[in-house]
Parts: sequence; C-alpha cells; structure tokens
Amino acid sequence: MARVTVEDCVDKVESRFDLVLYSAFRSREIAEGAELQVDRENDKNPVVALREIAENKLNSETLEEELIESLQTQIDVDEADEDYIPLIQQESNTSDQNSLSDEEVSQESEEPEQKQMTEEELLKAIEDNLNDKKNTRRSF
Repeated sequence: MARVTVEDCVDKVESRFDLVLYSAFRSREIAEGAELQVDRENDKNPVVALREIAENKLNSETLEEELIESLQTQIDVDEADEDYIPLIQQESNTSDQNSLSDEEVSQESEEPEQKQMTEEELLKAIEDNLNDKKNTRRSF
C-alpha cells in the first residue's frame, strides 16, 4: 500500500473524528516505542498508524479502551483500600466505659485497633503518592 487515505480507514472506524483520535493515539504509542503491526517502509508514525488501521491490524474497540485509559487521571475503585488507616483519635474514658452495658463494651472491643500516623509519616505518604502519579502520567 503506497498511500493511505481516509477512505481506506473510514470503513474500519465508525467516524472520521474517531479515526483522527485513534490514529493520533496510536502514533504517540509508536513514538513511545510500541511494537509496529506493519512494516514502516520509511513512513512517519501517523502514516504507520493509519496503515495499521486500514489493514485491520488494530481493533477500534481496543484502541478506544486504551485511549480512555491513557487519559484517566483517577481510577474509580469500589473496594476499600486494605492499607487504609483512619486518623481518628481515640480517647479512652474509663468513666464512659463504666456506664456502658456489657453488650456495648463487647461491640466496642470488636473494632479494629487504629494507628495514628506521625506528621513525618503523613508527609512521606503524600510525597510518595505524588511521585507515583508523576511517574504514571503520560505526556502528550
């Protein structure tokens, strides 16, 4: 295939707008070192990306999912973090415990022990979190 035109690709992708998005995304992936699905033949990355789409080497649904994942900055997680540590201070008043019934005392004792973080630990955790986000964020 000497030349790739929009007509070669538009029947593989739903719309021309999507074609532009997918080919630009794939072109960036190639620039970052992704494996080529077709021979380069001395073409630039956008042309190689269009040729991959035209030859059905790439699935438009897969490209769409990868594009969405690359643009996400926060990932929604329904599950609670295992390493979650509540920062509520525990105050133990013996007078309050004496006034509670035996059933209420047993319910309180079943709660997990809470750990308090020092200021240094908190600052280090925040710094590590920011560094992780910088390392995983893509630049376009």
